[in-house]
Amino acid sequence: MSMRTRRIGSLEVSVVGLGCNNFGGRTDEARSLEVIDAAIDAGINFLDTADIYAGTRSEEIIGRALQGRRDRVVLASKFGMRVDDAMPGGASPDYVRRAAEDSLRRLRTDVIDLYQLHQPDPATPIADTLAAMDELVQAGKVREIGCSNFSPEQLREAAAAVRDGAARFVSVQNEYSLLQRDPDKGVLEECAEQGLAFLPFFPLASGLLTGKYRAGEAPPEGTRLAGKGMAERWATERNVRIVEDLRAFAEARGRTLLELAFSWLLARPQVASVIAGATRPEQVQANVAAAGWVLSDEEMAEVDRLAPVG
Repeated sequence: MSMRTRRIGSLEVSVVGLGCNNFGGRTDEARSLEVIDAAIDAGINFLDTADIYAGTRSEEIIGRALQGRRDRVVLASKFGMRVDDAMPGGASPDYVRRAAEDSLRRLRTDVIDLYQLHQPDPATPIADTLAAMDELVQAGKVREIGCSNFSPEQLREAAAAVRDGAARFVSVQNEYSLLQRDPDKGVLEECAEQGLAFLPFFPLASGLLTGKYRAGEAPPEGTRLAGKGMAERWATERNVRIVEDLRAFAEARGRTLLELAFSWLLARPQVASVIAGATRPEQVQANVAAAGWVLSDEEMAEVDRLAPVG
């Protein structure tokens, strides 16, 4: 089955993307390269990273990995969170320009396809940030611009601040999964209103929705939830109960929990790509295979009952 695509502004992206936050951290460069190779071979064309991932190492690894095949991927990055003392975060026009040049250098590319403000900057008027991001578009250094961790009110404020003919946000990237449904409280509706693409991060709830964790059992060694403090954040009593109910729902239909996690997100027309992370090629292949279940209205209603909006 060929990979389906959806649009983020003028960009055409695979409905399964690759989140690159593990590269240079949990995944060394050699393994990261294997994951990128597997993603491209499987039809994934959308890679999402950020300047802060693994202290800039994610961008550096991707830059080296894409030499000679940059044209095969739609490349997204983010700026605005603290990188180090020299780049403390923010979204002032000067900071936008510096951050973009740094990312372009690390990524070894002339253009970033989707450049995203990682979080709102209360110290800078959004109009000033947008004007600086528009400069990058006009200079050919960025194709489209987006944002992350924005509320409906902040999305409306940004839309109102765009100058005539200037670049505007075409996407918003917020946390969204069967276990974290805050975007259902207004952000997805605002995306539909403005024609924004939505990109869910942590779509598998840090692995809790992959199917590898079982109630009453310790997380498998080496998994994300085996890390210090991770199980306490994600494997709450509520989440574990919901996961077991969702697992039973999927298995009763001959499906897996992973298939449900992907396909439920892609049932939302606003969702352009599910950017799940991966630390091994096999995970990439499983993610791609998981995106093919088209849930019926009745199934969607039952999932809403099992995993309600909090």
